[in-house]
Amino acid sequence: MNYVALIAQAADYVRQYMREHNNPGLFYHNLIHTENVVAASSQIANHYQLDDEDFFVVQMAAWFHDIGYCTGGASNHEQRGADMAEVFLKEKNVEGKLIIAIRSCILATRMPQHPENLSEQILCDADLFHFGTKEFNERNKLLRKEAEATGHKEISKEDWRKSSVGFIQEHHYWTDYCQLLLNEKKKANINKLLQKEQPKTDPLAALIHKYEEEEQASESAPLHVKKKKKKKRPARGIETVFKISSGANQRLSTQADNKAHIMIQVNSIIISVVISLLLRRLDENRNLQIPSIMLISVNLITIIFSVLATRPRIPNGTFNQADIDDKKVNLLFFGNFYKMSLEDYASGML
Repeated sequence: MNYVALIAQAADYVRQYMREHNNPGLFYHNLIHTENVVAASSQIANHYQLDDEDFFVVQMAAWFHDIGYCTGGASNHEQRGADMAEVFLKEKNVEGKLIIAIRSCILATRMPQHPENLSEQILCDADLFHFGTKEFNERNKLLRKEAEATGHKEISKEDWRKSSVGFIQEHHYWTDYCQLLLNEKKKANINKLLQKEQPKTDPLAALIHKYEEEEQASESAPLHVKKKKKKKRPARGIETVFKISSGANQRLSTQADNKAHIMIQVNSIIISVVISLLLRRLDENRNLQIPSIMLISVNLITIIFSVLATRPRIPNGTFNQADIDDKKVNLLFFGNFYKMSLEDYASGML
């Protein structure tokens, strides 16, 4: 089954359908949102290196997850989207187990979300990916406009802000990848909303008060504390460490490949020379038979070991406390931790 072609056909179908059934009141749940969810689900799925079948399930569910808004309101739109996806997939002769998996992914985006496997978790996180991005404020405004248009009533900024704060505070990302990538910005977005809820004060007075507090704290602080305050956050340093270690691992691998390649070439040349020049003369010079056989054998063994040296060794992707204590694991090499949970890896790094 050509999964790539089916995803492309689904994309064309959903785009065409949404354009033909365009609802001007859908400022948020429109084609732009669908394409953003598809892109986010692809980003998360690629991080987890899903196989072709699971990637197909996630992408198909992402394309159809909000198409139900075109055939009705927000109520039960997931069910309508799942039904439309099923009809489309049956026309394409997709296996029944894949159709069930795609339906489950779409239905998992119902609020409150309850994904039961990685594919469903990826789609749920992709659906609300913008909570942890700089586009949150803009997307939240569009959602408010849509709520006002579909509900035929105006919603005050204060009421909308309170409901937004409550919703985003109750939300949490399901995948480790999104937790690590988006939680910090999500908290910043929440704090911005909370700051807008606080009573307004004279900005000049607030600035003077903040300056006075900082001056007092700076004067009363010990010298070593003052120096620490000047230090930048370690995020850039951490990024540099991983970048350097990744480059070092790559260079070491390249060096090993180059050396093995040289050994293979040199010994191949020796074997070809021996065969072309000596084999015809062995009958005349029987004293060269044993040295020739020994030389060719050594060359062949060298080539075999060179090939074996270039074979990739796939590590387990996990480590335990004993490996750390015995210094048997490099925590900066991705091959040693790519299958671990965020909590276990963070514990090992600490």
